[in-house]
Amino acid sequence: MNAGPNAATEEVGNEIRATLAGPWTAPFAALVEDEAKSLLEAADGAGRVIIDISRVERLDTLGAWVLDRTRQELGEKGLKADFVGARPEQSILLNEIAYRRGVDPEHRRPSRSIDLLVEVGHGVVSAGKDMVRGVSFLGETVAGFIRVLGSPRRFRIPAVIHQLEQVAFRGVPIIVLISFLVGCIIAQQGIFQLQRFGAVTFVVDLVGILILRELAVLLTSIMVAGRSGSAFTAEIGSMKMREEVDALRVMGLDPIEVLIIPRVLALIIGLPLLTFISALSALLGGGIVAWLYGGVGPEIFLARLQAAIDLNTFLVGMIKAPFMAAVIGLIASLEGLAVEGSAESLGRQVTAAVVKSIFMVIVVDGLFAMFFAAIRF
Repeated sequence: MNAGPNAATEEVGNEIRATLAGPWTAPFAALVEDEAKSLLEAADGAGRVIIDISRVERLDTLGAWVLDRTRQELGEKGLKADFVGARPEQSILLNEIAYRRGVDPEHRRPSRSIDLLVEVGHGVVSAGKDMVRGVSFLGETVAGFIRVLGSPRRFRIPAVIHQLEQVAFRGVPIIVLISFLVGCIIAQQGIFQLQRFGAVTFVVDLVGILILRELAVLLTSIMVAGRSGSAFTAEIGSMKMREEVDALRVMGLDPIEVLIIPRVLALIIGLPLLTFISALSALLGGGIVAWLYGGVGPEIFLARLQAAIDLNTFLVGMIKAPFMAAVIGLIASLEGLAVEGSAESLGRQVTAAVVKSIFMVIVVDGLFAMFFAAIRF
């Protein structure tokens, strides 16, 4: 018995018969390569090669790969090569290992202009798909609301209260702080600019109208999108990764009713409340800075503020809040349900949720600004 692999060749007319013996396995890799090389050399000039492996004691993945590669190389030389005497398990291994020579990819000179157009095209298609998904998801959510209203027992009040606590109550400190600082900055910059015209008292009009109509709701929406929107996407995405969403469907529960509606409803209720608190905080910051930098006392500030604003100014900001809350909730929930089975997918969807939410908040604010300007509200 041979200690290693062996390939004995015999020439019969225009045919070469190679009889393989011994173990053709990984421990004898160097010998296997040598025997395969000698077989290639012995087959030069022949018309057909028959490789008999009936006497091969053992054949593993490496040996099968080398044999199949050798058969491929013989075929490239114009020689017909066939295996004979293979046992069933050897035939299966040879078929599965099926050596394929790698094909070098076609090298082309990159074109930056074409690549740019391709990226733009991908972006447009992706935006279109996102719009279709968003409209479809909006319809599913509205249908879920209707089902819940039709059957109040399906309404999950504890879930709404829990989400309201997370969105509104726990978000008050950061909203108050950011709004107070922004109010201070607006008042300070307004005073410095208005001093040149001797119209420092008009800083009250600037602060009051700008904060109540635009900044309070916009700042609050952006903060909520970054804080609560990302949390919604991460929570739902984690449940999607652990197949908890599929488990809800198996139990006969609708994920829209269980996961989405409580979160969206909590945002619709909580965002107007946070907007009101944000407006008060920003006005307080603006009033303090106007007193310290512009000499506008609290009494003058409040009197001027009452003259500068009316109910419409307050309502403009409050009307926007529920719509922005719905946009944030729907986008965050939709991106959470789009998470796949990897942590990379979760991070990508959380980032997309925050970016898309902030973008749509600004778009909605612009649409409302044009609408209110058209109706002179």
